[in-house]
Amino acid sequence: MKPDEIQELEGLIDSYYGNTAGIVVQKNGETVYESYRNGFTADRPAHVFSVTKSIFSMLIGIAVDRGSIGSIDQNVLDFFPGYAVKRGEKTIQRVTLRNMLTMTAPYKYKSAPYTRYFSSESWVKTALDLLGGKGEIGRFRYAPLIGPDILSGILTRATGRSALDFASEALFRPLDIRVPAPIVFHSKEEQIAIMTGNGGSGWVADPQGINTAGWGLFLTPADMAKLGRLMLSHGVWNGKRIISPVWIDGSTKTQVHWNQRSYGYLWWIIDEKEHSFAALGDGGNTLYVNPAKELVVAVTALFKPRAKDRIELIRERIEPLFG
Repeated sequence: MKPDEIQELEGLIDSYYGNTAGIVVQKNGETVYESYRNGFTADRPAHVFSVTKSIFSMLIGIAVDRGSIGSIDQNVLDFFPGYAVKRGEKTIQRVTLRNMLTMTAPYKYKSAPYTRYFSSESWVKTALDLLGGKGEIGRFRYAPLIGPDILSGILTRATGRSALDFASEALFRPLDIRVPAPIVFHSKEEQIAIMTGNGGSGWVADPQGINTAGWGLFLTPADMAKLGRLMLSHGVWNGKRIISPVWIDGSTKTQVHWNQRSYGYLWWIIDEKEHSFAALGDGGNTLYVNPAKELVVAVTALFKPRAKDRIELIRERIEPLFG
């Protein structure tokens, strides 16, 4: 690697991807590039937004592997026996865990009611209240915030622990990832600060202590790279099985098509021939894994509306340099 090639890459990042917080590139398990911007350091985590979804997929997979969840073809309401379905509502009764993992569950809202969501005492119940309606089960509908929390409610009920407690024991601690505590909002200002990704550490939880499943997790690029390497190694870390290869295979192959994109179990499929896949979050937060090239790229970023696609940066610039 020539210094002028690195300089050109960093100039490109500064010019067109200025909200980047950190980047870690690993080839064959070794870090070959690492850089930080906007006041971030190797030890300062960033809010990775919807990358949280893909990590939650890993947690669901571990729960399935352990038998805490019997099958992803179970109905969602099996996990919420006390939930009262409104009269005449039939769609919600047919939504499965698989639908939640593949974003093929319908919702009643056209425009997401975020005020109702954030002001409620239970984000899981709010999501359940909005699930179903007249939409078609099996049709892809991406749910950024409202909806994925149902998965956290399921995981909590299935394991008897919060997502953070379960993740700490089953996933984070074996990989030496530290997520210190749940984050509970006490004001609108705290919520805004978290949503902009400007400060904080931990994992957002609702007033009931249920961690978010679609956003709200803070990680460093090195943390994300470890999770990418775990996926790359078919679920084995330091000789210990963390996730089954069956789950990883199902998560990272096409389960549903949407426009020109493909989706697995809360993972985006980037290139089916190379079997590359990614976790993608607002602002350009990205965890990219290319098994064919033994390459992992982790990017953290501050929130920015309509941020430039980091997959383009990775595929066209980073991968040719390091892959």
